[in-house]
Amino acid sequence: MPVSSKTGQWTSFFNSMFTSTSATCVTGLVVKDTGSYWSLFGQTIIILLIQIGGIGFMTIATLFSIAFGKKISLKQRGVLQESVNIDHPGGIIGLTKRIIKGTLLVEFIGAFILAVRFSFDFGVGRGIFYGVFHSISAFCNAGFDLFGAHFGEYSSLTHYKDDFTVNITISTLIIIGGIGFLVWDDILKYKLNFKKYSLHSKIVLSVTAFLLIAGTILFLIIECLPNRQLENEPVISKMLQSFFQSVTTRTAGFNTCDIGKLDSGSKLISVILMFIGGSPGSTAGGIKTTTFFVIILSFVATLKGTPDLSIFKKRLEQDAARKALAVFFVNFSLAMIVAVVISICHNFNLGDVLIETFSAVDTVGMSSGITRSLTGTEKFLLMILMYCGRVGSLSFAVSFAKSKVYSLRRPETKISIG
Repeated sequence: MPVSSKTGQWTSFFNSMFTSTSATCVTGLVVKDTGSYWSLFGQTIIILLIQIGGIGFMTIATLFSIAFGKKISLKQRGVLQESVNIDHPGGIIGLTKRIIKGTLLVEFIGAFILAVRFSFDFGVGRGIFYGVFHSISAFCNAGFDLFGAHFGEYSSLTHYKDDFTVNITISTLIIIGGIGFLVWDDILKYKLNFKKYSLHSKIVLSVTAFLLIAGTILFLIIECLPNRQLENEPVISKMLQSFFQSVTTRTAGFNTCDIGKLDSGSKLISVILMFIGGSPGSTAGGIKTTTFFVIILSFVATLKGTPDLSIFKKRLEQDAARKALAVFFVNFSLAMIVAVVISICHNFNLGDVLIETFSAVDTVGMSSGITRSLTGTEKFLLMILMYCGRVGSLSFAVSFAKSKVYSLRRPETKISIG
């Protein structure tokens, strides 16, 4: 609609569809700069789509049902149970209420801090809107920003690369949104008593901490080498940018440094972190931290020759490794297929192409800048990747497969592996 753009002109349906898909799937890839192209009305539509996509359509629907006094059917409870990734429907309504309250509280605190900070740069009115917009975008791991109108199109948070308040606030919102609602629940129940946490929460928090620390160190080492992006930056700026890069690659999509100018090693690390992503039942994408952990655990168990996958004095279900490998394979295959298509059609740097495709399927939104140069067909493929990444690539693949129940077990035989 003309009211959605600052120029008052119609936006093509395809570009509108791409933006809508990216917002609803909380990805962040754009073909039009959010701050300079879209009007206040258009930006409001985008942030509403991000909020709905971030905490889940079923959660929003349940909220309205509760508000209007409607009963939640057993079927609805089952769908809601699947959407927040819990094993039992008991207490699902109570959990949903806590998710809504927790989301609004965290986003309000983030919006308040950012609004105060941005008011110094853009005035009170715009500062408040910017605070709310970027708080929701960060918490939902969307990566949409409005600074293109002030500091150059697609500039993201590069203007605030040295700003401690903006960096830490945005990073905290991303991390909280990315660890998942079930982990919140454990933290609220048991505070800092790690031993009482569920196995899921223990794995999520352990892997998240490891990836954040390892990512920060690797980015710091690589980008501080001679002729690299952070070589001449102040020490604080080096630390902030390295930490933020480690956080944002876990499906957020903001950036405080130029992604296109990253060293090839940093781009590879970014792709790996994007591929892993956040945690189940969160606003983040990727194959998820638990999937990554199960694959590593399976590898270690194979080396040791142990039949079971055990961690924190618990044994994982037998199908855990198979499910993890399936998720890994589907995500990786989808990203690589589209990467091959784009590489055939364009003479882009391979690292830039991989960042774009893995960013789409893992709903990150980080871009090296080539999305705007793609053809309609290639953008459509990226939309498919974003959709698959949000609904779950494995779920998407299974929807096309016909499940069959076999009562007959074939004779077992051995083949050589490796």
